[in-house]
Amino acid sequence: MSNFEGKIYDVTKQAVKEVYGLDVGPDTLVVEVPRNKDNGDYATGVAMKLARELHKNPVEIAEAIAAKLRELLPEAESVMVAKPGFINFKLSSEALTSLINQVLDQGDNYGQNESGKGVRILVEWVSANPTGDLHCGHARNAAWGDSICRLLEKSGYDVLREFYVNDAGNQIVMLGESLVSRYFEYFGKEYPLPENGYHADDVKQIAQDIAKEDGDKWLTADANERLHYFMQQGIDRELAKIDRDLKLYRVNITSWMHETFFYQNDMKRIKDCLKMMDDKGLLYEKDGALWFKSTDYGDDKDRVLRKSDGTLSYLTPDIANHVYKMERGYPVMVDLWGADHHSYVTRMQAALTALGYPKGTLSVELIQMVRMVEDGVEVKMSKRTGNAITLRELCEDVGVDAARWFFVSKDITTQMDFDIKQASAKNYDNPVYYAQYAHSRMCSILRNPEIPEFHREDSYDRLTNEKELQLLKMIGEFPGTVAKAAKTRKPNTIAEYILSLVKLYHSYYNVVHVNNPDDPELTNQRLGLVLALKTTLRNALDLLGVDAPQSM
Repeated sequence: MSNFEGKIYDVTKQAVKEVYGLDVGPDTLVVEVPRNKDNGDYATGVAMKLARELHKNPVEIAEAIAAKLRELLPEAESVMVAKPGFINFKLSSEALTSLINQVLDQGDNYGQNESGKGVRILVEWVSANPTGDLHCGHARNAAWGDSICRLLEKSGYDVLREFYVNDAGNQIVMLGESLVSRYFEYFGKEYPLPENGYHADDVKQIAQDIAKEDGDKWLTADANERLHYFMQQGIDRELAKIDRDLKLYRVNITSWMHETFFYQNDMKRIKDCLKMMDDKGLLYEKDGALWFKSTDYGDDKDRVLRKSDGTLSYLTPDIANHVYKMERGYPVMVDLWGADHHSYVTRMQAALTALGYPKGTLSVELIQMVRMVEDGVEVKMSKRTGNAITLRELCEDVGVDAARWFFVSKDITTQMDFDIKQASAKNYDNPVYYAQYAHSRMCSILRNPEIPEFHREDSYDRLTNEKELQLLKMIGEFPGTVAKAAKTRKPNTIAEYILSLVKLYHSYYNVVHVNNPDDPELTNQRLGLVLALKTTLRNALDLLGVDAPQSM
């Protein structure tokens, strides 16, 4: 809800209580923006919802509630009833213009709300294997997850930003062996590269760096010691690179949870988890393997936790990982996974349900595939390296702002084409340019030496232009838009809000003169509006990790 929607909701709830003695909630009372602007700024159909219970005509109910609302809601210029029982609200210009000083007072905090106060939530995202560079698929995941965290934090949630490091298992052995092979190659020695090894240039570079730092001592070292060392070096150096690239992309991770953590102390956490499941009768043995009765909890088949050779399936430490999240005090968990993990969602949620955690404890958001496109043709490889386009290359080629905007402006539930040419364009065809240019226009007005410096006023009663009132209404909707986007975890709604705001601003800029030398009072009040707009737009862009440039 916006500031005004929230106020109208609260006052309408009070009016229904005073007039009819009824307590209404969100199932009965909904405040919305009418499609037809002639019907006012906001409307509610609560009277029609109450008609059956009160055995009265909805219009009659609405008239009684509206009469009380005219007493309780001074912010409304009018409260009118329309058939078949709508109550329409038109805000007064005084209520709208009062927003300017609210925004100026709150500054960078404007948009902040407490809709998530008291809720602890752990968001796990990206979580790429530390075996290579982040690529464009990771870029969509990274931008979406980071923007979710920004929205949650802005809405008062207590958020932990976590990256789960898959540093156990065969892929890490293959990384170590691949590094050893490249290390031997550096010294002109033979060491076969594993068939399922890693061939990318970054692996070759890490091996060369180790060779330059350590010399040739590992050529004659114990094979097990050497492999362990190269595995750890690979993990550490790949993770450092991942962290560096994420920071370039304006993504901040506060917790790095390693899969190997769950293998420490003779796998104590994993064993404790398995015992807890066994005590609940959730396990059975078959063909030498240990199985979880996941079909009892909605899965299509039971799942192996320990294979017949004694090794654990990937699911087992992952169950322990999610249990540990709960133990750390995060009863709400959100995971962002690639779309290819869709079958994994049910089994993970089944395990938590079976262990007695409430339904909805874990929400998994699946991120659909990205296709990089230029001139209508799919681009799979970097022009510079001939390899898959990395996150770093994308940031260097189109810029961090464009990369982040394009990835968060489309809902992750649909596959997307990332148009490289459009993202690189410096014109209105590029939506992020369109949004940033609006901010730079506002800045240019405020620093124009021909316009007197803005001074705060108690009232902005000269702002009567219809576009000015529409802009103020949109400013007022920002905190509610943030709260809703945080609750639904849909940062694309912020991108939609930004485009609506800047479209209206550009049209305002083209028809209204902010600077009126013969009317300094009007000029000053319009400067106040521009300053409030600039603050709102900057804060909105920041939620998407996009800069708000002073000039372009």
